[in-house]
Amino acid sequence: MTLSIDSIRAAAARLSGQIERTPCRYSRTLSKITGAEVWVKFENLQFTAAYKERGALNKLMLLSNSEKAKGVIAASAGNHAQGLAYHGARLGVPVTIVMPKTTPFVKVQHTRDFGANVVIEGETYDDASAHARKLQAEQDLTFVHPFDDYDIMAGQGTIALEMLEDAPDLEVLPVPIGGGGLISGVATAAKAVKPDIHIIGCEPAMYPSFTAKMRGVAAHCGGQTIAEGVAVKTVGDLTYGVARPLIDDVLLLEEPHIEQAVALYCNVEKTIAEGAGAASLAALLAYPERFRGKKCGLILCGGNIDTRLLASVLTRELVRAQRLVSLRIVGDDRPGLLSTVASVIGSMGANIIEVNHNRLALDVPAKGAEFDITIETRDAQHTQDVMNALREKGYPPRAV
Repeated sequence: MTLSIDSIRAAAARLSGQIERTPCRYSRTLSKITGAEVWVKFENLQFTAAYKERGALNKLMLLSNSEKAKGVIAASAGNHAQGLAYHGARLGVPVTIVMPKTTPFVKVQHTRDFGANVVIEGETYDDASAHARKLQAEQDLTFVHPFDDYDIMAGQGTIALEMLEDAPDLEVLPVPIGGGGLISGVATAAKAVKPDIHIIGCEPAMYPSFTAKMRGVAAHCGGQTIAEGVAVKTVGDLTYGVARPLIDDVLLLEEPHIEQAVALYCNVEKTIAEGAGAASLAALLAYPERFRGKKCGLILCGGNIDTRLLASVLTRELVRAQRLVSLRIVGDDRPGLLSTVASVIGSMGANIIEVNHNRLALDVPAKGAEFDITIETRDAQHTQDVMNALREKGYPPRAV
């Protein structure tokens, strides 16, 4: 077996009416921010909020009646699990999912809610996969790999067919890489429809498995990336064989750019992206010269992010933009000092979020007091204006 445009088109026919035909829309604001002409494919609008159900459903529909009756098993950090669980329940196929302990709670809960038997085992995806293989042999189940399977790749490749129907002038597709299932399917379909289109892989710098294999070196993977959906230590052998000849380059992404991309999707497009889902936008932010002026198709491939993590990312983005700043002020410990400082901040139109009063710091005079005041402002310039106003009143602040 191999992957071909024919198998992807067959998958598209198979999936028609079974999944969402998600929109691919031009974003004026993201285009202005990045300097590229940005089109976004909103795969977070699938019922399970991720593209993974395309490949999962394609695989399930190709199983024999005997295989369907016995059931399937998979290892997944979340989105493959939810897609398989949801469509397995629809088709009456029993589904068991092995998930690593680091899987976000929201993905574990959603997978259970879709009717799957969830087993938590191992610290990483690879640990979970090994345990799933053990259970497969013991219970005579069909193993549904999240990426290293031609039927899975074919299902994912249907995304590119839809994108090029909606935006036929696209020139570049930056595609997230974890195990390689998405980029294999997308690259195969896109190159068949439009041979001159460029395919750029996007990997988290903490998990450069595809990049390492390209260079013939061992991958040094590890760390708590927010793009856990593509935090895979070893790229698939099948996916690598399909994707490598079709990929123009692979870009490594640091965490701040992934966080910024998540925040931009939320603030600009008013939609939710998980870390892996925002990776293609992160590539445009990290390497603007590579994409400037080009028609870029971004696959927002998933929106299953833990709400606490999303809140943290959005708050951290306010700090990066200097819209949320903690100022340290040292002054005389006398009545009215805090009121005076607060009055200056208020008169400048800034909002006080939190105040910490420290009289015991040894680097502060015994008759002095130290305040850490967290303020919210409109932007970096507004923050600077507030600091200048405090300085003019005799209370020079220091950002901490």
